[in-house]
Amino acid sequence: MAATQNAPKTSAELEKLLHFDIKVKVAGKDLDGVLRGKFMSKEKFLSAVSSDGFGFCSVIFGWDIHDTVYSRELLISNRTNGYRDIIATIDLSTFRRIPWENDVPFFLIYFLDPETKQPLCVDPRSVLRRATEKAKAVGLKCIAGAEYEYFNFKETPGSAAEKKFTDLQPLTPGMHGYSLLRTQLNNEYFHELFDEGAKFGVDIEGHHTETGPGVYETALAYTSALRMADNAILFKFLAKSIGMRRGVIPSFMAKPWGNLPGCSGHVHVSLRDASGRNAFAVSGAELKTGRSGAAYKDTEFISQEAEWFLAGILDGIADVMPMLVPTINGYKRLVGGEAYWAPNAITYGYDSRAASVRIISPPSVPPTATRFEVRVPGADMNPYFALSAIFLLGLRGIEKKMKLPGPPLSHFTPEDKKKGKIAMLPTSLEEATRRMMRADSIARDEQVFGDDFVEHFGGTREHEVKTWNEAVTNWEVERYLELA
Repeated sequence: MAATQNAPKTSAELEKLLHFDIKVKVAGKDLDGVLRGKFMSKEKFLSAVSSDGFGFCSVIFGWDIHDTVYSRELLISNRTNGYRDIIATIDLSTFRRIPWENDVPFFLIYFLDPETKQPLCVDPRSVLRRATEKAKAVGLKCIAGAEYEYFNFKETPGSAAEKKFTDLQPLTPGMHGYSLLRTQLNNEYFHELFDEGAKFGVDIEGHHTETGPGVYETALAYTSALRMADNAILFKFLAKSIGMRRGVIPSFMAKPWGNLPGCSGHVHVSLRDASGRNAFAVSGAELKTGRSGAAYKDTEFISQEAEWFLAGILDGIADVMPMLVPTINGYKRLVGGEAYWAPNAITYGYDSRAASVRIISPPSVPPTATRFEVRVPGADMNPYFALSAIFLLGLRGIEKKMKLPGPPLSHFTPEDKKKGKIAMLPTSLEEATRRMMRADSIARDEQVFGDDFVEHFGGTREHEVKTWNEAVTNWEVERYLELA
């Protein structure tokens, strides 16, 4: 992966780097993409670096986003093993300082099994690292970008809880996409997200208002896939931290309001070969006339490897939906999402924002910028799992030299979905989890996620579904209390 600036390579460099520090902050990711971490004394930290790592309670893989233990016993952390410790090993290449916390040193960690010392099968960083190593084995490097849309509310955690998360006040009123005026109402907050990101090693490529009351969109700069996932998670941490200081709650929930557009977490992916060339790009000669042998006009200006990669995504995307859309709410964004450019079918197309996979290639961009934009994930995605799913499916497509399952979206009419001519994606977490966990799911392929991952992660999604099914919502009370 791409190391951060000033990341130490040796113990001597590390000790020099931390010479004036007394404490270090470390964090890893749970299955929902939430940062779980703590402060360590410098002495304890250096001791952990010089050994296998340090003990970290496995319960972060045994409970949900609100620290409720999963409904049934799962593989990693359970009553039988006493919610034992796992090993946290420090990744020195992730060094950065947190500028809004007095420049305290910060490192990300991997989680290992305490007996085998092997990466946990569900550790998000380890899963994505395995995908990137699979690409590296065939001479390719995984490159990615991510962009987040997120509502911002003029609230604090306390005020939101007191309101029971209803009637929250948007940071600004009205629908103002790409507005230069609206940002000036909260100018310091808007600029601080960009500026503190640069100091924190989370480079922003673009930053603007999006359609919706108080909505921003931030595109993170392209980099290696693992560094991209780190940056995506850390951007959320940054935004929530800066927001907390300024009385703002930035929400990465996929669909906060039913009558407004949801919040996407679009990801952009490509591969580079050993020479650093974009493996999805066509050659100079092909740039003039298009690639001969392309399946359709939409794929004339992407390489054969890119077409196989695209076919792999389309072949398996329905089987890995919980890795792209992991929450109950995320599917609310996709149901009827055509009105808001939220794709809910297995589709692709050249420069099409209506498709699940948008082909970005010449003539709209130079060959070096050729890539795919996967538009299915919402802002609530776990970027490690989303990127892993996309790259593992795409690499499977290349390995098997898969053919595209059908024509691009431009060949269909709006009525074709209703007539069943277009394959639809799962429309709920329950349906998506059931599909992922079936015996012949592509997700279970050992070259994709494998059985251990599917059983554990699938169990966590079943818990999420069970929790939802047991809940009584405001909508139900308002609809049925008086008249039923």
